[in-house]
Amino acid sequence: MKSRFAPSPTGDLHIGSIRTALFAWAWAKKHQGKFVLRIEDTDIERSTKSSINNILESMDWLGLEYEEGPFYQTNNFDRYKEIIKQLLNNDKAYYCQCSKERLQKLREDALKKGDKAKYDGHCKNKNLTTGVVRFKNPTQGLVVFNDEIKGEIIINNKELDDLIIARYDSTPTYNLTVVIDDHDMGIDYVIRGDDHINNTPRQINLYKALNWDLPKFAHLPMILGSDGKRLSKRHAVVGIMNYKQQGFLPEALLNYLARLGWSYGDKELFSINELIELFTLKNINKSPAIFDSTKLLWINQEHIKNSSIKNINKHLAWHLQQKNIIINDGPDINKVIQHLQQRSKTLVEMAEQSKMFYQDFDKFEENLANKHFKDKKMLQLLLSKLEKLNIWEADNIKIIIQDVCSELDIGFGKVGQPFRLALSGSGNAGNIDITAELVGKKRTLQRLKMAINF
Repeated sequence: MKSRFAPSPTGDLHIGSIRTALFAWAWAKKHQGKFVLRIEDTDIERSTKSSINNILESMDWLGLEYEEGPFYQTNNFDRYKEIIKQLLNNDKAYYCQCSKERLQKLREDALKKGDKAKYDGHCKNKNLTTGVVRFKNPTQGLVVFNDEIKGEIIINNKELDDLIIARYDSTPTYNLTVVIDDHDMGIDYVIRGDDHINNTPRQINLYKALNWDLPKFAHLPMILGSDGKRLSKRHAVVGIMNYKQQGFLPEALLNYLARLGWSYGDKELFSINELIELFTLKNINKSPAIFDSTKLLWINQEHIKNSSIKNINKHLAWHLQQKNIIINDGPDINKVIQHLQQRSKTLVEMAEQSKMFYQDFDKFEENLANKHFKDKKMLQLLLSKLEKLNIWEADNIKIIIQDVCSELDIGFGKVGQPFRLALSGSGNAGNIDITAELVGKKRTLQRLKMAINF
């Protein structure tokens, strides 16, 4: 079994495209089949190298590996020309020289009458030898196909017109190239957004004109913003690599995208292997899905909590590099990850909180320092006791904090809050004794002295 993902390199990959890729990939994996990546770059004016790189980078970051590809349609022009010639020779296509002005007037007249705007076949029987090439769509009968998600769909051929399959410059158009490539690549399942559903009957007629077997079609519902309108930058970051920059784990993003329109009971959290095992096209909803940034963040936090230290380390390294946090002078990064894992919503947050263990700072959050550094006696006592500590471990540090509380007859918070601020500079730190252990004795003492001198 083969499925494919066929993006156009005219911009960065976005949420809807990657959900399509994920479903096509999961369906192929579930059936031990092959997943194909095809770059549909025939729109030469709009296709860019940077967009191609973004597609490849996004697929790599998400771990959506493909067994075949990437294929580029611009390498296949000879094949497209061959099929266009075949259709012309078999009276399945014809040349058309209608001007843009005539076509525009045809459209306006149809709309005035309340009719569907479509080409009227003006050049069909003129036996022209130049111009655009139009496919001779059947004028009678129905196009009937069973969509794997939406069920049976019936279109009357009278509603379809003779679509252009080659432009004046002989370059092929989308509806032709996609049919040729899906046939030649042996694609069994065409899984794509339902914005393509109007193209499907036209493509089915092309398959039939070429005497080729049809693939199965599955059209995914749209993704909408919280206001019910099509997802855009108003609702969320739509470019996939932006989610890497914001500190999302790829498996968390895939988990969330899988739940946009697909479900398995009330289960919310999936590993990639669980998704492959449980995924079916039948469980995809027919209605549009609503994008929820809050839910995505929750899923990301859950994945960070439950992910392996090794996996987090692999992805966190990039964020540490982006923030120029060098981890040579400080604790084992794996211990830091373990310390921060249960309290980080994103890897950006984790990288920011990691900074205190590897980089010194020269000032405190002023408002907090004014509030918490008033009791110099307590800070001096804490410093003197910690200076004498030989085995720098969390349990021993906790005992010292308790000793200070007992000696001064104050609550734990009266020591813990100032100590936490002294260690972090911002007051944003986790379990105080573990934090102090990871910061290390030398840095802890230095920072307590800074707090005393504030």
